[in-house]
Amino acid sequence: MTTPTAGSATATGVTPDRLTNLKQWNLALSVLHLVQAVAVVVLASDFAITVTGSFPAGPPGADVPPPEALFDVPIGAAIAVFLGLAALDHLLTATALRGRYEQDLRRGINRFRWVEYSFSATLMVVLICLYSGITGVAALVGIIGANVAMILFGWLQELMNPPGRASTTMLPFWFGTLVGLAPWVALTINLVGADDLPGFVIGIFVSLFVFFMSFGLNQWLQYRGIGKWRDYAYGEKAYLVLSLAAKSALAWQIFAGSLAS
Repeated sequence: MTTPTAGSATATGVTPDRLTNLKQWNLALSVLHLVQAVAVVVLASDFAITVTGSFPAGPPGADVPPPEALFDVPIGAAIAVFLGLAALDHLLTATALRGRYEQDLRRGINRFRWVEYSFSATLMVVLICLYSGITGVAALVGIIGANVAMILFGWLQELMNPPGRASTTMLPFWFGTLVGLAPWVALTINLVGADDLPGFVIGIFVSLFVFFMSFGLNQWLQYRGIGKWRDYAYGEKAYLVLSLAAKSALAWQIFAGSLAS
């Protein structure tokens, strides 16, 4: 398949009025995320989960020593960080970087979204991994890599399908879906194998999975041109709504879990 090339066409629905509306939404979301980040910092306990490492002490096949503590991850601070990253992203795209943001939207792409998700969404996945007992540093590095790759494939999906294209390729989308399943397989293995697991951890797992899949569904609907998603600006607004709903719900679920622990 020949990769489409960008032309002078503008993405559907990206009009001056819609761009003004998106600016207002970004400003509002920036404030809402920031307020939540501050609230988490104020209310947070000192609960932390230790990341461990297990390193070989002999030839291949030799017994591996028990895991050793490497560093602690303070849960409240980590939640505040991913809410703060979202607030910063929305603030910049509504102010200092608004021109670049709107120029990109006309081209059917939002690079700021993918950069911010690479950090904030990956941090959310790491937190649910820690809650599920995946604390080994090597496993966490692999999960981080898979999640970032999934998000960057989303960026590639937009890059390869500019407005005015003769055809649409979904290859980056499906590649991203495939690599993005790896963390969920790891989480499922740990949850199924656990002898005793608090119900709130299961709830966080289910919520996070549903929200993550909803972002993928939003992009699929955009590039399949289904219903209101034929309008690129509508899909962008949907990303903003999902961002607020997912980060808020998961932040407070994880935070509540830290208090319960």
